[in-house]
Amino acid sequence: MSKPKPVQTIQHKVADYDSVLSGVVELLGMARRASARVVNTLMTATYWEIGRRIVEHEQAGQKRAGYGEEVVIRFSKDLTQRFGRGFGPAQVAAMRQFHLTFPLPDNFQSVIGKSEILQSVIGKSIAGAVERLSPVAHALPLPWTHYVRLLRVRNSHAREFYAREALAGGWSVRQLDRQINSQFYERTALSKNKTAMLLKGEKPITGDTVSADEEIRNPLVLEFLNLKDEYSESDLEEALIRHLENFLLELGNEFAFVGRQKRLRIGHEWFRVDLVFFHRRLRCLLIIDLKIGELVHADIGQMHLYNNFAREHWMQPGENPPVGLILCTGKNDALARYAMEGLGSKMLVREYLTALPKESALAAEVGRTRELLERQAEQRRMARRK
Repeated sequence: MSKPKPVQTIQHKVADYDSVLSGVVELLGMARRASARVVNTLMTATYWEIGRRIVEHEQAGQKRAGYGEEVVIRFSKDLTQRFGRGFGPAQVAAMRQFHLTFPLPDNFQSVIGKSEILQSVIGKSIAGAVERLSPVAHALPLPWTHYVRLLRVRNSHAREFYAREALAGGWSVRQLDRQINSQFYERTALSKNKTAMLLKGEKPITGDTVSADEEIRNPLVLEFLNLKDEYSESDLEEALIRHLENFLLELGNEFAFVGRQKRLRIGHEWFRVDLVFFHRRLRCLLIIDLKIGELVHADIGQMHLYNNFAREHWMQPGENPPVGLILCTGKNDALARYAMEGLGSKMLVREYLTALPKESALAAEVGRTRELLERQAEQRRMARRK
Protein backbone atom coordinates (compact mmCIF):
# COMPACT_ATOMS: atom_id res chain seq x y z
CA MET A 1 0.00 0.00 0.00
CA SER A 2 1.48 3.33 -1.10
CA LYS A 3 2.02 5.99 1.45
CA PRO A 4 0.05 9.27 1.10
CA LYS A 5 2.05 12.22 -0.18
CA PRO A 6 2.99 14.75 2.44
CA VAL A 7 0.60 17.69 2.65
CA GLN A 8 3.53 20.09 2.50
CA THR A 9 4.62 18.75 -0.90
CA ILE A 10 1.08 19.17 -2.37
CA GLN A 11 0.83 22.69 -1.05
CA HIS A 12 4.27 23.46 -2.50
CA LYS A 13 3.17 22.27 -5.97
CA VAL A 14 -0.02 24.35 -5.77
CA ALA A 15 2.04 27.41 -4.86
CA ASP A 16 4.41 26.73 -7.78
CA TYR A 17 1.47 26.43 -10.19
CA ASP A 18 -0.11 29.65 -8.91
CA SER A 19 3.19 31.44 -9.40
CA VAL A 20 3.56 30.16 -12.98
CA LEU A 21 -0.06 30.99 -13.79
CA SER A 22 0.38 34.52 -12.42
CA GLY A 23 3.46 34.99 -14.61
CA VAL A 24 1.64 33.73 -17.72
CA VAL A 25 -1.34 36.03 -17.08
CA GLU A 26 1.02 38.99 -16.66
CA LEU A 27 2.90 38.05 -19.84
CA LEU A 28 -0.29 37.83 -21.90
CA GLY A 29 -1.49 41.16 -20.53
CA MET A 30 1.81 42.83 -21.45
CA ALA A 31 1.74 41.29 -24.93
CA ARG A 32 -1.81 42.47 -25.55
CA ARG A 33 -1.01 46.00 -24.41
CA ALA A 34 2.09 46.03 -26.60
CA SER A 35 0.03 44.86 -29.57
CA ALA A 36 -2.50 47.61 -28.95
CA ARG A 37 0.31 50.20 -28.80
CA VAL A 38 1.75 49.01 -32.12
CA VAL A 39 -1.66 49.15 -33.78
CA ASN A 40 -2.28 52.62 -32.34
CA THR A 41 1.08 53.82 -33.67
CA LEU A 42 0.18 52.71 -37.18
CA MET A 43 -3.39 53.97 -36.85
CA THR A 44 -2.36 57.43 -35.62
CA ALA A 45 0.21 57.92 -38.37
CA THR A 46 -2.11 56.59 -41.07
CA TYR A 47 -5.04 58.79 -40.05
CA TRP A 48 -2.80 61.87 -39.88
CA GLU A 49 -1.55 61.10 -43.39
CA ILE A 50 -5.11 60.61 -44.67
CA GLY A 51 -5.98 64.00 -43.22
CA ARG A 52 -2.94 65.57 -44.90
CA ARG A 53 -3.90 64.20 -48.29
CA ILE A 54 -7.48 65.40 -47.95
CA VAL A 55 -6.33 68.91 -47.00
CA GLU A 56 -3.81 69.06 -49.84
CA HIS A 57 -6.49 67.89 -52.28
CA GLU A 58 -8.79 70.65 -51.06
CA GLN A 59 -6.08 73.28 -51.41
CA ALA A 60 -5.32 72.14 -54.95
CA GLY A 61 -8.98 71.78 -55.88
CA GLN A 62 -11.93 74.12 -56.04
CA LYS A 63 -11.92 77.12 -53.71
CA ARG A 64 -15.67 77.40 -53.35
CA ALA A 65 -17.41 77.26 -49.99
CA GLY A 66 -18.46 73.84 -48.80
CA TYR A 67 -15.99 71.98 -51.03
CA GLY A 68 -14.12 70.60 -48.01
CA GLU A 69 -17.27 69.07 -46.55
CA GLU A 70 -18.15 67.64 -49.96
CA VAL A 71 -14.72 65.98 -50.20
CA VAL A 72 -15.08 64.47 -46.72
CA ILE A 73 -18.47 62.95 -47.59
CA ARG A 74 -17.15 61.56 -50.85
CA PHE A 75 -14.08 60.04 -49.17
CA SER A 76 -16.33 58.58 -46.48
CA LYS A 77 -18.58 56.89 -49.03
CA ASP A 78 -15.74 55.45 -51.11
CA LEU A 79 -13.66 54.24 -48.14
CA THR A 80 -16.70 52.67 -46.49
CA GLN A 81 -17.45 50.71 -49.67
CA ARG A 82 -13.90 49.37 -49.72
CA PHE A 83 -13.07 48.94 -46.03
CA GLY A 84 -16.40 48.83 -44.17
CA ARG A 85 -16.83 50.45 -40.78
CA GLY A 86 -14.69 53.22 -39.36
CA PHE A 87 -14.91 55.72 -42.22
CA GLY A 88 -18.14 57.58 -41.59
CA PRO A 89 -18.25 61.32 -42.35
CA ALA A 90 -17.51 62.17 -38.71
CA GLN A 91 -14.47 59.87 -38.63
CA VAL A 92 -13.04 61.16 -41.90
CA ALA A 93 -13.65 64.76 -40.78
CA ALA A 94 -11.75 63.93 -37.57
CA MET A 95 -8.76 62.73 -39.63
CA ARG A 96 -8.79 65.97 -41.59
CA GLN A 97 -9.05 67.99 -38.38
CA PHE A 98 -6.29 65.90 -36.83
CA HIS A 99 -3.84 67.00 -39.51
CA LEU A 100 -4.88 70.64 -39.18
CA THR A 101 -4.79 70.66 -35.37
CA PHE A 102 -1.52 68.76 -34.93
CA PRO A 103 0.73 69.94 -37.80
CA LEU A 104 4.23 68.51 -38.06
CA PRO A 105 7.36 70.59 -38.83
CA ASP A 106 7.70 71.99 -42.35
CA ASN A 107 10.80 69.92 -43.05
CA PHE A 108 8.97 66.70 -42.22
CA GLN A 109 8.75 64.29 -45.16
CA SER A 110 5.78 61.94 -45.23
CA VAL A 111 6.89 58.35 -45.12
CA ILE A 112 3.54 56.64 -45.35
CA GLY A 113 3.12 57.72 -48.95
CA LYS A 114 6.23 55.83 -50.03
CA SER A 115 5.66 52.42 -51.54
CA GLU A 116 8.04 50.68 -49.13
CA ILE A 117 5.68 51.44 -46.27
CA LEU A 118 2.82 49.63 -47.93
CA GLN A 119 5.14 46.77 -48.85
CA SER A 120 6.35 46.63 -45.26
CA VAL A 121 2.84 46.45 -43.85
CA ILE A 122 1.76 43.80 -46.33
CA GLY A 123 4.85 41.67 -46.88
CA LYS A 124 7.17 42.24 -43.92
CA SER A 125 6.93 42.38 -40.16
CA ILE A 126 4.97 45.03 -38.31
CA ALA A 127 8.25 46.08 -36.72
CA GLY A 128 9.52 47.18 -40.13
CA ALA A 129 6.46 49.33 -40.72
CA VAL A 130 6.73 50.91 -37.28
CA GLU A 131 10.41 51.67 -37.87
CA ARG A 132 9.64 53.52 -41.08
CA LEU A 133 6.76 55.33 -39.39
CA SER A 134 8.98 56.46 -36.54
CA PRO A 135 9.08 60.14 -37.62
CA VAL A 136 5.28 60.32 -37.32
CA ALA A 137 5.24 58.23 -34.15
CA HIS A 138 7.82 60.47 -32.49
CA ALA A 139 5.89 63.59 -33.40
CA LEU A 140 2.51 62.11 -32.44
CA PRO A 141 3.29 59.64 -29.64
CA LEU A 142 -0.17 59.33 -28.06
CA PRO A 143 -2.73 56.69 -29.14
CA TRP A 144 -5.39 57.68 -31.66
CA THR A 145 -8.11 57.46 -29.01
CA HIS A 146 -6.35 60.22 -27.05
CA TYR A 147 -6.15 62.50 -30.08
CA VAL A 148 -9.85 61.96 -30.81
CA ARG A 149 -10.58 63.28 -27.31
CA LEU A 150 -8.08 66.13 -27.60
CA LEU A 151 -9.69 67.36 -30.83
CA ARG A 152 -12.73 68.37 -28.77
CA VAL A 153 -10.64 70.78 -26.66
CA ARG A 154 -11.04 74.19 -28.28
CA ASN A 155 -8.38 76.11 -26.35
CA SER A 156 -5.07 75.39 -28.10
CA HIS A 157 -3.04 76.05 -24.92
CA ALA A 158 -5.25 73.66 -22.94
CA ARG A 159 -5.00 71.06 -25.71
CA GLU A 160 -1.19 71.24 -25.69
CA PHE A 161 -1.19 71.03 -21.89
CA TYR A 162 -3.37 67.91 -21.82
CA ALA A 163 -1.34 66.24 -24.58
CA ARG A 164 1.91 66.96 -22.72
CA GLU A 165 0.61 65.78 -19.34
CA ALA A 166 -1.03 62.67 -20.83
CA LEU A 167 2.30 61.69 -22.36
CA ALA A 168 4.35 62.50 -19.25
CA GLY A 169 1.95 60.79 -16.87
CA GLY A 170 1.09 57.85 -19.09
CA TRP A 171 -2.61 58.69 -18.81
CA SER A 172 -5.18 56.26 -20.13
CA VAL A 173 -7.88 57.76 -22.33
CA ARG A 174 -10.27 57.54 -19.38
CA GLN A 175 -7.89 59.52 -17.19
CA LEU A 176 -7.45 62.09 -19.96
CA ASP A 177 -11.21 62.41 -20.36
CA ARG A 178 -11.67 62.82 -16.61
CA GLN A 179 -9.02 65.54 -16.38
CA ILE A 180 -10.51 67.47 -19.30
CA ASN A 181 -14.04 67.22 -17.88
CA SER A 182 -12.80 68.40 -14.47
CA GLN A 183 -11.03 71.42 -16.09
CA PHE A 184 -7.63 70.33 -14.82
CA TYR A 185 -5.87 72.88 -17.04
CA GLU A 186 -7.88 75.81 -15.71
CA ARG A 187 -7.53 74.64 -12.10
CA THR A 188 -3.78 74.23 -12.51
CA ALA A 189 -3.44 77.68 -14.08
CA LEU A 190 -5.26 79.27 -11.13
CA SER A 191 -3.47 77.23 -8.47
CA LYS A 192 -0.79 78.82 -6.31
CA ASN A 193 1.03 75.50 -6.03
CA LYS A 194 1.11 74.27 -9.60
CA THR A 195 3.70 71.57 -8.89
CA ALA A 196 1.45 69.93 -6.31
CA MET A 197 -1.49 70.10 -8.71
CA LEU A 198 0.49 68.44 -11.49
CA LEU A 199 1.75 65.70 -9.19
CA LYS A 200 -1.78 65.07 -7.97
CA GLY A 201 -3.08 64.96 -11.54
CA GLU A 202 -0.61 62.23 -12.48
CA LYS A 203 -2.17 59.79 -10.01
CA PRO A 204 -4.92 57.62 -11.53
CA ILE A 205 -8.08 56.79 -9.63
CA THR A 206 -10.35 53.76 -9.70
CA GLY A 207 -11.93 53.51 -13.12
CA ASP A 208 -9.05 55.15 -15.03
CA THR A 209 -7.34 51.86 -15.80
CA VAL A 210 -8.03 50.29 -19.19
CA SER A 211 -7.52 46.53 -19.25
CA ALA A 212 -5.53 44.79 -21.97
CA ASP A 213 -8.73 43.15 -23.21
CA GLU A 214 -10.45 46.53 -23.51
CA GLU A 215 -7.49 47.96 -25.42
CA ILE A 216 -7.52 45.10 -27.92
CA ARG A 217 -11.32 45.20 -28.34
CA ASN A 218 -11.52 48.96 -28.64
CA PRO A 219 -13.96 49.65 -31.52
CA LEU A 220 -11.45 52.02 -33.16
CA VAL A 221 -8.79 49.28 -33.18
CA LEU A 222 -11.24 46.69 -34.50
CA GLU A 223 -12.36 48.99 -37.28
CA PHE A 224 -8.80 49.90 -38.26
CA LEU A 225 -7.84 46.22 -38.53
CA ASN A 226 -11.16 45.37 -40.23
CA LEU A 227 -11.83 42.74 -37.57
CA LYS A 228 -15.22 41.53 -36.41
CA ASP A 229 -15.44 40.98 -32.67
CA GLU A 230 -18.42 38.71 -32.04
CA TYR A 231 -18.84 40.20 -28.60
CA SER A 232 -18.22 43.84 -29.44
CA GLU A 233 -20.65 46.12 -27.65
CA SER A 234 -21.16 48.28 -30.74
CA ASP A 235 -22.30 45.26 -32.81
CA LEU A 236 -24.64 44.11 -30.06
CA GLU A 237 -26.06 47.61 -29.73
CA GLU A 238 -26.60 47.88 -33.49
CA ALA A 239 -28.45 44.54 -33.59
CA LEU A 240 -30.62 45.49 -30.61
CA ILE A 241 -31.52 48.82 -32.19
CA ARG A 242 -32.59 47.13 -35.42
CA HIS A 243 -34.68 44.63 -33.50
CA LEU A 244 -36.37 47.26 -31.32
CA GLU A 245 -37.18 49.32 -34.38
CA ASN A 246 -39.06 46.38 -35.90
CA PHE A 247 -40.60 45.42 -32.55
CA LEU A 248 -42.15 48.85 -31.97
CA LEU A 249 -43.42 49.12 -35.53
CA GLU A 250 -45.07 45.72 -35.18
CA LEU A 251 -47.02 46.89 -32.12
CA GLY A 252 -49.48 48.73 -34.34
CA ASN A 253 -49.88 51.70 -36.63
CA GLU A 254 -49.52 54.28 -33.87
CA PHE A 255 -45.73 54.47 -34.23
CA ALA A 256 -44.15 56.32 -37.15
CA PHE A 257 -40.43 55.83 -37.64
CA VAL A 258 -38.42 59.09 -37.65
CA GLY A 259 -34.77 58.12 -37.49
CA ARG A 260 -32.03 55.83 -36.18
CA GLN A 261 -28.71 57.05 -34.77
CA LYS A 262 -30.03 60.58 -35.21
CA ARG A 263 -27.27 63.12 -34.63
CA LEU A 264 -27.57 66.31 -32.65
CA ARG A 265 -25.00 68.90 -31.70
CA ILE A 266 -24.96 70.75 -28.40
CA GLY A 267 -22.14 73.25 -28.10
CA HIS A 268 -19.04 71.61 -29.56
CA GLU A 269 -20.11 68.05 -28.76
CA TRP A 270 -21.98 65.63 -31.00
CA PHE A 271 -24.49 63.12 -29.64
CA ARG A 272 -26.40 60.26 -31.24
CA VAL A 273 -29.95 59.31 -30.32
CA ASP A 274 -30.45 55.61 -30.94
CA LEU A 275 -34.09 55.68 -32.11
CA VAL A 276 -36.71 58.38 -32.67
CA PHE A 277 -40.39 57.58 -33.31
CA PHE A 278 -43.52 59.71 -33.54
CA HIS A 279 -46.64 58.43 -31.78
CA ARG A 280 -49.64 59.47 -33.85
CA ARG A 281 -52.31 59.32 -31.13
CA LEU A 282 -50.19 61.02 -28.48
CA ARG A 283 -48.80 63.45 -31.05
CA CYS A 284 -45.32 63.41 -29.56
CA LEU A 285 -41.81 62.20 -30.31
CA LEU A 286 -40.56 59.08 -28.54
CA ILE A 287 -36.80 59.22 -28.00
CA ILE A 288 -35.14 55.90 -27.19
CA ASP A 289 -31.64 55.60 -25.76
CA LEU A 290 -30.16 52.11 -25.48
CA LYS A 291 -27.56 51.44 -22.78
CA ILE A 292 -25.35 48.35 -22.91
CA GLY A 293 -24.96 47.68 -19.21
CA GLU A 294 -26.59 48.83 -16.00
CA LEU A 295 -28.46 52.12 -15.72
CA VAL A 296 -26.49 54.92 -14.05
CA HIS A 297 -27.49 58.40 -12.95
CA ALA A 298 -25.71 60.03 -15.89
CA ASP A 299 -27.96 58.14 -18.32
CA ILE A 300 -31.03 59.87 -16.91
CA GLY A 301 -29.35 63.28 -17.12
CA GLN A 302 -28.40 62.63 -20.73
CA MET A 303 -31.97 61.68 -21.59
CA HIS A 304 -33.24 64.94 -20.11
CA LEU A 305 -30.66 66.70 -22.30
CA TYR A 306 -32.07 64.93 -25.37
CA ASN A 307 -35.65 65.77 -24.37
CA ASN A 308 -34.85 69.45 -23.86
CA PHE A 309 -33.06 69.62 -27.21
CA ALA A 310 -35.92 67.82 -28.99
CA ARG A 311 -38.49 70.11 -27.37
CA GLU A 312 -36.67 73.18 -28.71
CA HIS A 313 -35.46 71.97 -32.10
CA TRP A 314 -37.49 68.94 -33.23
CA MET A 315 -40.95 69.54 -31.77
CA GLN A 316 -43.50 70.92 -34.26
CA PRO A 317 -46.37 73.34 -33.47
CA GLY A 318 -49.36 71.51 -31.99
CA GLU A 319 -47.31 68.55 -30.74
CA ASN A 320 -46.99 67.41 -27.15
CA PRO A 321 -43.59 67.41 -25.40
CA PRO A 322 -41.30 64.52 -26.34
CA VAL A 323 -41.00 61.40 -24.19
CA GLY A 324 -37.65 59.81 -23.37
CA LEU A 325 -37.31 56.06 -22.95
CA ILE A 326 -34.10 54.56 -21.55
CA LEU A 327 -33.55 50.87 -22.24
CA CYS A 328 -30.91 49.26 -20.06
CA THR A 329 -29.61 45.89 -21.24
CA GLY A 330 -27.47 44.65 -18.36
CA LYS A 331 -27.06 40.86 -18.42
CA ASN A 332 -28.59 40.46 -14.98
CA ASP A 333 -31.33 43.00 -15.48
CA ALA A 334 -33.23 44.58 -18.36
CA LEU A 335 -34.84 47.83 -17.33
CA ALA A 336 -37.01 50.23 -19.25
CA ARG A 337 -37.44 53.68 -17.79
CA TYR A 338 -39.51 56.58 -19.07
CA ALA A 339 -38.00 60.00 -18.47
CA MET A 340 -41.16 62.09 -18.31
CA GLU A 341 -40.53 64.27 -15.29
CA GLY A 342 -41.12 67.94 -15.91
CA LEU A 343 -43.76 67.58 -18.61
CA GLY A 344 -46.00 69.88 -16.60
CA SER A 345 -49.14 67.75 -16.80
CA LYS A 346 -49.90 64.68 -14.69
CA MET A 347 -52.82 63.84 -16.97
CA LEU A 348 -50.49 63.89 -19.95
CA VAL A 349 -48.05 61.58 -18.17
CA ARG A 350 -50.88 59.17 -17.35
CA GLU A 351 -51.99 59.18 -20.99
CA TYR A 352 -48.45 58.46 -22.11
CA LEU A 353 -48.17 55.51 -19.73
CA THR A 354 -51.46 54.08 -21.01
CA ALA A 355 -50.63 54.42 -24.71
CA LEU A 356 -46.96 53.44 -24.76
CA PRO A 357 -45.74 49.83 -24.37
CA LYS A 358 -45.51 48.57 -20.82
CA GLU A 359 -42.05 48.79 -19.29
CA SER A 360 -42.16 45.11 -18.33
CA ALA A 361 -42.89 44.07 -21.93
CA LEU A 362 -40.05 46.18 -23.29
CA ALA A 363 -37.64 44.93 -20.63
CA ALA A 364 -38.53 41.31 -21.37
CA GLU A 365 -38.11 41.85 -25.12
CA VAL A 366 -34.70 43.47 -24.65
CA GLY A 367 -33.58 40.61 -22.40
CA ARG A 368 -34.75 37.90 -24.82
CA THR A 369 -33.13 39.65 -27.77
CA ARG A 370 -29.80 40.06 -26.04
CA GLU A 371 -29.72 36.39 -25.02
CA LEU A 372 -30.54 35.33 -28.58
CA LEU A 373 -27.82 37.54 -30.08
CA GLU A 374 -25.22 36.27 -27.62
CA ARG A 375 -26.17 32.64 -28.31
CA GLN A 376 -25.81 33.25 -32.04
CA ALA A 377 -22.41 34.87 -31.49
CA GLU A 378 -21.27 31.93 -29.36
CA GLN A 379 -22.42 29.45 -32.03
CA ARG A 380 -20.48 31.32 -34.71
CA ARG A 381 -17.39 31.38 -32.50
CA MET A 382 -17.60 27.63 -31.81
CA ALA A 383 -18.13 26.89 -35.51
CA ARG A 384 -14.92 28.75 -36.36
CA ARG A 385 -12.94 26.62 -33.90
CA LYS A 386 -14.00 23.36 -35.57
